[in-house]
Amino acid sequence: MATSIPTAYLFFAAAIALLALPKGQARGLLLLAVPLIAALHVWNLPEGSLATTTVLGLDLDLSRVDRLSRVFGLIFCLAAFIGNLFAWHVKDPVQQVAALLYAGSAIGAVFAGDLITLFIYWEGTAIASVFLIWARGTTAAYHTGMRYLVIQIGSGVILLAGVALVYRETGSLTFEQMTLGSLGTWMIFLSFGIKCAFPLLHNWLQDSYPAATITGTVILSAFTTKLAVYALARGFAGTEILIYIGVVMTLFPIFFAEIENDLRRVLAYSLNNQLGFMVVGIGVGTEMALNGTASHAFAHILYKALLFMSVGAVMFRTGTSKASELGGLYRTMPKTAIFCLIGAASISAFPLFSGFVTKSLILDETAAEHYPLIWALLVFASAGVLSHSGIKIPFFTFFAHDSGMRPAEAPTHMLWAMGITAFLCIAIGIFPEPLYAILPYPVEFHPYTTNHVVAQLQLLLFALLAFGVLMRTGMHPPEIRAVNLDTDWTYRKAAPSVIGLAARGVAGVWNAVTGKVTRVVDATVARLYRSHGPEGRMAAAWPTGAMVLWLGILLGVTLIVSFFS
Repeated sequence: MATSIPTAYLFFAAAIALLALPKGQARGLLLLAVPLIAALHVWNLPEGSLATTTVLGLDLDLSRVDRLSRVFGLIFCLAAFIGNLFAWHVKDPVQQVAALLYAGSAIGAVFAGDLITLFIYWEGTAIASVFLIWARGTTAAYHTGMRYLVIQIGSGVILLAGVALVYRETGSLTFEQMTLGSLGTWMIFLSFGIKCAFPLLHNWLQDSYPAATITGTVILSAFTTKLAVYALARGFAGTEILIYIGVVMTLFPIFFAEIENDLRRVLAYSLNNQLGFMVVGIGVGTEMALNGTASHAFAHILYKALLFMSVGAVMFRTGTSKASELGGLYRTMPKTAIFCLIGAASISAFPLFSGFVTKSLILDETAAEHYPLIWALLVFASAGVLSHSGIKIPFFTFFAHDSGMRPAEAPTHMLWAMGITAFLCIAIGIFPEPLYAILPYPVEFHPYTTNHVVAQLQLLLFALLAFGVLMRTGMHPPEIRAVNLDTDWTYRKAAPSVIGLAARGVAGVWNAVTGKVTRVVDATVARLYRSHGPEGRMAAAWPTGAMVLWLGILLGVTLIVSFFS
C-alpha cells in the first residue's frame, strides 16, 4: 500500500466515486470499506514525513506520522466505520458525501505536519460537517447550522491569522510545540479552544449536535472536538492554563445536564465534561498525562458514539429524545437498552469498562504532579458524570416510567453498530494493554490495583446512593418540557434585546430629526408658494407680458455670448 498517499485522499476519492455509483447497497459498502482500508493504511504507515510539497514557496508536510497522530488516525477511521454502519439506511448522497469529506478532513488534519495544511483541513471539517445539520431539513436546523458555520469558520480565520503572525515571527510553518509568548500563538490557542469548546466558547456544541440528523449527531460527536484535543496536545502540551480551563470544563456541564430534558443535549453537555479531563491531561503535559489524554479520547469516541447511537435509535423509533416523553422502552427495545447501559458504565468509568482504564491515567498523573485540588475536583466531576450520563440517560429513556410507547427494536444495522462499539468498550476495559501499546509514550500503569478499584467503586456507589436519595425525596430536577439557555442566552435573548432597544432608540432619533426637517421644508415651500405662486405677490407685480419680454432678452444675450465665444 502506497505510504506516500495521505490517508485523507482515500476518503476524498471515495466521496467522488460514491456519486458515480447507483443508489443502493453499493454506496453503503463503499462507506464501510473505505474506513477499514484507511485504518489498515494508517496502521502500516512508517513514522516520518511521508508526503511533502512546495506551494508558493512554502514547504508543506501533508503526512507527518508519529505515535500521537497514529492513535488519533486509527480511532477516527474506526469512528467513521461505526458511524457509517449506523447510517446504513440513509440514502441521501449529501449526507453520505459529507460524512466522507468530514472524516477525511479530520484525518488529514491529524497528519498535517505544517500549519497551512492544518488550516485547510480545519476549515474542511467545518464546511463538510454543517451539511449533517442542514440535512435535517427544518428551519431551526438551517439557522443552527448557520450559527455553527459562523463559529467554525471564525475559528479557522483566527487560526490563519495566528499562523501568519507566527510565520512572520519565526519563519517556520511547522506544526510543533508552541508557547503562549506572542499574539500569533495566542490566536492559534484561541482557535483550538473554540473547536474544543472551552468555557464561554462552548455553546455551539450543545446548540448544533442535537440539531443534526439522528445519524449526523453520531458522526459529529467523533471528530471536531477530538481534533481540537489532538491539536492542543500537539501544540500546547504542558501549558498550565489548560489545567484550570479543563477543570472548569469538567464541572459546569454537570449542572446544565441535570436539568436538561433533551437527552441528546444531555449527551452534548457530558461530551463537554469529558473533554475537560483530556484538556487537564494536556495541561499537565507529562508523558503519562498525554497518554491519558490520547487513550481517553480513543475510549470517549467509542462510548460517546454508543450513547448517541442508543438515544438516536430510540429517536428513530419514537420520534423524540425528550426524557419527559420517554420511559419503559426496555420492554420492546431490550438490546438497545443493554447497549445504552454499557455506554453508561463506560463513561462512568466502572471497572471492566473502557473509561476506567483511561481516565485513571489522567487522575493519577494529576495527583502525582502535585495538583491535589484539581484532582479532587476531577473526582467530583467523575461522580457528576455518573449522575447525568451513567444514570439519567438509561434511566429516563428505558426505565423511569411507562410512557405507553411500544416501539420496535432498533434496525439490524443499528444494533450491529452498537454491538461492535459495546464490545470494544468492554474489551478495552478488560484488556487495556493493546490500547496502551499504541499510545504516544511507553505505558507502565496497572489500573486494576486494589486501591484503584475500591476507590472508584466507592465513588460510584455513593453517587448512585445520592441519585437514589434525590429521586426518592423529590429533590432531583424534574424532567419537564422546557428550553434551557446556557451562554446562548447572550445571542438568543440579550443580544436581540439590546439590538432591539438600540434600534428603537435610533428610530426615535431618526423620526424626530426627519420630522423636524420635514416641517421646516414644508414651511419654506409654503412661504415660497405664497410669494411666487400663481396667486402670490411676485406674480401680481410681474404681468405675463413682462415675463415674456425678459425671457426674450435673456435668450438674446445667451445667443450673442454663444456666437462670440
